[in-house]
Amino acid sequence: MTIARRYLEFGTREARGVSPGYERLSLAVSRDDVLLNLIGTLPRAKQQPNLLFGVVRLLGGPVDEPAAFREYTVANWPVIAAEMRTRATQTNEAGRCALLLPVLTFLPQPLALLEVGASAGLCLYPDRYAYRYGDHRLGAGAPVLDCTATGVAPPTRLPEVVWRAGLDLNPLDVTDPADLAWLDATIWPEHAYRRARLRAAAAVVAAEPPLLVRGDLVDDLPALAAQAPPEATLVVFHTSVLYQVPAPRRQAFADLVRGLPGHWIANEAPEVLLHDGLPEPPSDAFHNVLALDGRPLAWTRGHGQSMLWFG
Repeated sequence: MTIARRYLEFGTREARGVSPGYERLSLAVSRDDVLLNLIGTLPRAKQQPNLLFGVVRLLGGPVDEPAAFREYTVANWPVIAAEMRTRATQTNEAGRCALLLPVLTFLPQPLALLEVGASAGLCLYPDRYAYRYGDHRLGAGAPVLDCTATGVAPPTRLPEVVWRAGLDLNPLDVTDPADLAWLDATIWPEHAYRRARLRAAAAVVAAEPPLLVRGDLVDDLPALAAQAPPEATLVVFHTSVLYQVPAPRRQAFADLVRGLPGHWIANEAPEVLLHDGLPEPPSDAFHNVLALDGRPLAWTRGHGQSMLWFG
């Protein structure tokens, strides 16, 4: 896929109806040869719209108007490119726990959670957040995670989690202001509710930090999984992570995780983690596939805002 096509698809499939600002930026970049040539100097894995826009936001640049964004990006490209080369889109969206909850509560309790691509570990606390599925409310406190669930009964209980750990090439620390600033920068500009949710979830994590290990999803997963308490059900999970992993490495990971004890929950794009016999997605908008042990269950939206169950 060309860089222009990548930005066009981000604007029309991911940002449309979700972030008008990023839709405008993406479409403008897709037509701008100067910006496309600058982005083309980066490794393919660093050419993502989310990464570029997040870095510009982190540096204090404008993302609300394409002309101002272009002027700033061209003028400051060396600094922007350096940041993009060292960072990854570690969007740590606690809202995705609302997608995981129906599966987690179905599994034998208690649970030992191990997240691959954990970032700062905000998705390791599904038992500590509150949820709202339409009129159905579950849990207490903050943040409250809203999700429209179609085709599945909302969960009636929270999971029991006795161990939580995360694996990431670059773990983030919610108590570090610089790390928290990067997590904030990856949130789309109009989403004030997600920034409030980030702060609330970060407070939960800071009160009882998880075990976060710097490591590779293949080389270092078995040793970390072996630390889970044997009396708990091990659940290895990941959400919107594998698109950053080369295809052969994805396959090696899938082969590895299938051989571990316990269960495997994946929430990834259908072209990133392949499944046979998927039904048609509910719209042209970007959707992930929620799967348990390789069996697809539902179409989900990227920030946890909705799910359509078919499994």
